[in-house]
Order: sequence, then structure tokens, then C-alpha cells
Amino acid sequence: MPIQILPARLANQIAAGEVVERPASVVKELVENSLDSGATSIEIDIEKGGHKRILIRDNGSGIVHEELALALSRHATSKIVKLEDLETICSLGFRGEALASISSVARLSLSSKPKNQNQAWQAHCEGREMQVQLNPVAHPDGTSVDVVDLFFNTPARRKFLRTEKTEFAHIDEIVRRIALSRFDVSFSLKHNGKLLRKYPAVKAQGTEIKRLSAICGKEFSEHCIELNSQYQQFELKGWLVQPEQAKAQAEFQYFYVNGRMMRDKLINHAVRQAFEGLIGADLYPAYVLYLTLEPNQVDVNVHPAKHEVRFHQARLVHDFIYRALTDTLNQYFQQGQQQPNAEVNILPQAEPKHDYIQPLQRPAPEPKVDEVPSSYSGTKTQSFGYTNTLVKKGMAEHLVNSSQVINQTSKNYQQLMTPTQHTNSTNSSITIPGQWLQVTDKQILLNIEHKFYLLETKALHLSVMSKLYSDSMPVSQPLLMPISITSSAELLTQAKLLYQPLLENNVEIGWTPNRIILRKVPAGLRPFRWSECLEDILACPKIETHQVREHLLTCIVSNEDIGANQVQELWQQFANTSVNLKRDVAQIGKLVDLDGWLKSYE
Repeated sequence: MPIQILPARLANQIAAGEVVERPASVVKELVENSLDSGATSIEIDIEKGGHKRILIRDNGSGIVHEELALALSRHATSKIVKLEDLETICSLGFRGEALASISSVARLSLSSKPKNQNQAWQAHCEGREMQVQLNPVAHPDGTSVDVVDLFFNTPARRKFLRTEKTEFAHIDEIVRRIALSRFDVSFSLKHNGKLLRKYPAVKAQGTEIKRLSAICGKEFSEHCIELNSQYQQFELKGWLVQPEQAKAQAEFQYFYVNGRMMRDKLINHAVRQAFEGLIGADLYPAYVLYLTLEPNQVDVNVHPAKHEVRFHQARLVHDFIYRALTDTLNQYFQQGQQQPNAEVNILPQAEPKHDYIQPLQRPAPEPKVDEVPSSYSGTKTQSFGYTNTLVKKGMAEHLVNSSQVINQTSKNYQQLMTPTQHTNSTNSSITIPGQWLQVTDKQILLNIEHKFYLLETKALHLSVMSKLYSDSMPVSQPLLMPISITSSAELLTQAKLLYQPLLENNVEIGWTPNRIILRKVPAGLRPFRWSECLEDILACPKIETHQVREHLLTCIVSNEDIGANQVQELWQQFANTSVNLKRDVAQIGKLVDLDGWLKSYE
């Protein structure tokens, strides 16, 4: 078959396969055109679920006689002119395909009259080449688009249409979504000549709740939390239903980006993550939210139906949405489940302790052999994790074979009494102060200046952690899965008291009437057993920041099991950061007589 240019009707029908999915798709495209024309009143008249007829009337700016024929041509639009316009799209439509695509699969007539034009004109297409014919008609200011017999010439598409009731339900949902995007426009919806929906324009600011109640129901409007958050060029406002009102079905989940309806995966993930732990895994939150950002920060030309977008700063957008919702929910629970203040909430700058708006700073370069690691992300603390090597590889070997225990006392005794040297990559010898032997899974034996100390591994661990975080905790990070525990009234009261001091230590909690949720912890500490120690952490009797930090570290350490490799790292870190090793060991260890201690095990 030779290469040839497709006939205009066939090309438009191919495009219609992407744009016109069902009658509701036609309604969406035409109503969006009406909104772009500046209409303040839109009437939608449907017959037989859209199978038979779809009529859209508006009072917008209209189309002048000279451009009416072009309006039914493919890729003809007044909304963009040059390539750069695609980067700052402010209109709902811009491709110029909708009218041409619809007219190729239905009998379409377009009637319009601009305010400064005396005569209204009507355009419709006929024939293989879709030649446009114009006729004068009587019509008020504005535009009407009449679509009759959808898919009359494409039987394969028509047979996939559902029943009138089902198709009208989809149209009704589209009108709901659009009506929630433009409170300043009045909408009416008829089906088979009967007026079913009427949404008057909202005149006074702050009365949007009336339309919200009409569309989402009285239960939604009575149990919703108003949100209004800003950060730099981002703004998120709207309403979300209280977590305890979450439903088993995902209804009333409306999200708009610059006034455009969205079903974006990134947005859905951010919203779902904000509600993680607040609602059951089988429940769905309800919300009506509006995200506003600069047009050049979002690309809407990535989906045929424009349901998805691509953000230029996707991580930033995701984290802004998550943080704005989380802050609002936390405020709601902190106020005893009263409505938060509806005033604009300007989110503060996140530097340097916030991970959501500002990514984690890079860690400092690895220290040299003779340097003590003492910095993390530019601060005076360093994250300690079991997977991190805190010293050079040449210094990481065991000073003794700690897997051997008391039944090899003689050999271990000689190892304890013999000074050990290690050689680094430059063949220079380094003497490690103090020798150690792991005698049980919870204790080590130390030889320092010919004196022996029995030291609990947890005490060693706590001492290292306390030194690392003596000034502050590292920047906070979200848990991959928030941790939730059952709460009593007493524990909830205690959690509220500790909320601020924990936040100052970069630990963020939230709560519901029956549960307490741990959302964020200091960077590098996520591997610890937070689920096992959260209740102990909340039992802290103090509320001063430093005292809460000490209690926090104690609870973390007490719930950890330390292996031989971790003991080596802990001891190396402890020894290298100690100014007076003998004094520091004496403070946390117990001085023992070695001979007497060994005899006690014989």
C-alpha cells in the first residue's frame, strides 16, 4: 500500500479516538471551551444520556463570522500562537482538536454571536473533506454547540456506549467537577427536558460552601476542614473531610491544578501519604483541593484528555502538598478537633531542618584516618547508623577475636594484655588506646592503662549517641511507612505536651482520638525500632528540649540489639572522640579485678 495523506474526516476520526471517549468527554471539551470564552452562565442539555443529543449554550465572547469556519478545522485555536506559548498555558483548551474531532463522529452545528456583531451565524461540516457551510441564524450573544447522534458513522465505537443512565451519570460527574472549579460561573444541567442540576454563581467571597454542599452533600460540608497554605509560588487551598469521616469508597476526591481537573499519580500519592496512619488502609479520604502555581512550572500537554500533568519540580510539588495537608491535619487534632483557623498559612522556610521543601544536604567528605568524624550535613553532629562505617577500613578490624568467650579465657587474656597496632594505607602505624573483649552479648571487658572495666554495650551505645547529638538532632526525614500505636486518653494528653519538644528534636508525631502516629524521625535513625519504643518515648516526664533528647536516645538504645560488628564501631567512635579515655570509661563502666572476675566463671 503506497504512502498517502489521509482524508480530513479519517484524520479527525483518529484524533477523536483520543479526545472523544464517551458523551461525557464531549461535554467536558465543550464546557471548557465555554469557560475559556469568558462565559458566566453555561447551560447543558442532554438527551438519552448523550447518545441522541448534547447541547451546550453559553454567554461568552462568541466567535466572529470570519473565524467561524476555522473553528471546525483541526489544529485551529485562538489560545496559542507560538511554541513558547505551550510553556505558559493558562487556558483549559489549546490544541484546537476538540470541535473538529467531535464533528467527525457526530452531526455538529456551531452557532455564535459576538456582542459587537449584529448577525449570528451557524457553521456545520458535511462531505468527505468536511467542508464548512455557514448560515445566518437567530441567536443571543454567546455560543451554542449542538452535537447530535454521537458515533453515528463509527458503529464500532457506538456499540461500546453504556446505557443512558450510566452515560448520564458520567456527564453529571463531569459537570460536578467543572462546577467546583469555577464558583463564579452558573451551571444548569437538563436530561430529557428535565432540569436536574442548577448551580448558581457564587457572588460573595467565602460563600463557596453553599455550592460545595450542593455538590458533595451536607455531610461533607459539615465535617470538612478548610485549608489555605502557601509556600513561595505555591498555593494550596480547599477543603478536606475529617479523617474519622473517611469512607470505604473513593468519592468526592477532586483536585485541581491551576483550575484544571486532575487525576495525577504524583498528587494522589502525596494526598494518600498525608492521610497514612490517620485512616484505615481500606478507607479513602474525601477532599476538594486547588493547587495554584506558575504556568511555566507545569506541562499540561502530556495526556490526550489533559487528566495528567508533568511538574517541572515534581518532588517540590509533591512535598509541598504533603506538608500543607499534614500541617492542617496536625493543627486540627491539636485544637481538639475544632476547625483550624481559615486564614492563610504561610509555610516557613525549611532550611536547614526540613526535608520536604529542601532536600537533605550532602554529608561532609569522609574524614582522614587521624581525624575524628564530627559533622553531619554541616552541623556539629553526625548520624550514626549500623550500616555506616565511622572509621577508615584499615582501622575497622577487630582488636581481638570477639567471637571467642569465657571458655578461651587464657587466649583472650593474652590478647587483652598485648597492645595492638594497625597499619594504614601509607604503612604508618597507629596505636588504638585501650583493648576490649566481648564477653557476653551485652558486655565487653576493657583494658585501659592496666586496669579492667566491665562495660554494658547499651551504655557504650548511649554514650556515643549522646556525643553525636549533644547539640541537636539531624534534619528530619519521613518514615517510609508512618508508625501508629493505640492511644489512651492519658497517653494522648502526654503526646500533646511532647509535640513541640519532639518537633524541636526533629521527631514529628500526629494523633487521632484513638491513635498516635509517628511521621518523621531524624535522618539516619530510620532503621531503629521506633514502633517498639514510641510508647516509652511518650512517657518522658520532662518537656525541656535537651531533656527530651536524652530520654529519646535512651529509649532508642534500650530497644536495640548490638552485634559484634556494631560493638567494634561503637568502641572505635567512643575511643576516638574521648579526650580522657580512662575517665570517660570509668563514668559508664565498672572497675573489676580481672583475676577475681575470671575465677567467678570457672
